[in-house]
Amino acid sequence: MKHRERVINALNHEETDRPPFQATFTPEFAQRLRNNLGINDTFQHDPHNGRWNGYELEIATGQDALQCGVGWFINYYLSDKPYTDEWDVKWKTDKYTTPFGEGFYTNLAEGPLKEDSAIETYRSPDPHRPELYINLERLINEYKSEYYIIGRLHCTIFESAWALRGFEQLMMDFYMDPDLANKVLDITYNYHLEVAKNMARRGVDMIWLGDDMGSQDGLLLPPEIWQEFFKPRMANLISEIKKIDPRIKVAYHTDGNNYDLIPELIEIVLDVLNPIQPECMDPIFLKETYGDRLCFFGGIAVQSTLPLGTPEQVRNEVEERKSDLGKNGGWICAPTHHVQVDTPMENFAAMLDGIGINHHLKV
Repeated sequence: MKHRERVINALNHEETDRPPFQATFTPEFAQRLRNNLGINDTFQHDPHNGRWNGYELEIATGQDALQCGVGWFINYYLSDKPYTDEWDVKWKTDKYTTPFGEGFYTNLAEGPLKEDSAIETYRSPDPHRPELYINLERLINEYKSEYYIIGRLHCTIFESAWALRGFEQLMMDFYMDPDLANKVLDITYNYHLEVAKNMARRGVDMIWLGDDMGSQDGLLLPPEIWQEFFKPRMANLISEIKKIDPRIKVAYHTDGNNYDLIPELIEIVLDVLNPIQPECMDPIFLKETYGDRLCFFGGIAVQSTLPLGTPEQVRNEVEERKSDLGKNGGWICAPTHHVQVDTPMENFAAMLDGIGINHHLKV
């Protein structure tokens, strides 16, 4: 079965020869993969940036879907030193140490809209610049005949808005000054609406939206706040994508426990939910309750099993996901976040083995 066909069949709730697979890596784990596989490419593989990364690692690890990002989120990992991005958001870098080497995260330091007075005069970047879509167009032209193509623009409304305004201030704005909150949300929503439409017109198979709405135990926001501020925007965004091409699948990424959000997302005709963290939600319950109306994308735990388990435990988790999320199709197998540098290579190989992917990893 071809890679592209495998994903399409799964998303149509049909059985496939094996689960379709997709993954992204932090820069440090990507370098470990390159070293292991003997791939000496000239690209800095990165899940976030807007450069052409090449897809050697994705192909070597048997992935069925390839993705390219456009939007605010590509400002992660632009440097290992503090920097300011094109949205005038300031970033800091935080190093961490693992048994397999050091890594670094980029975290928000300060946004340009922390003062109310800055909001009226602020102008976001232009979402119609042709250079934003060069890599996506190249990906479609070179790979769409064989692979399923995902246009990624998560951090669609909420996360990019709190980057501009500050998390605590935006949370207060929802209650104390909802008109101001709407002005901030419109900045990021309107930008990413145009990006989504531009991606749809260029021929992607899936558009990946997202904002982390869940904590480990429940939503970060009360459901009524999501319904007031986010549901109408998300509904319109999905509608506009489908107007351009109703065949496009729309995925939504939100980490954590999102039980309260799922019926709302189904109501606005979401196709696919990501990342399905098994530490936070029960895959069996999700499949039994919503599997006839929703597809799932993820399910292999990067908080626990993949970095901390044994290879046998990793293979067992893949088998469990096949029997719950993957029953009768409707599932793309994936780690629940970028694979981190703390993941043992034998565990990553065990995941591929469990899926049924032939590989040349040395473990």
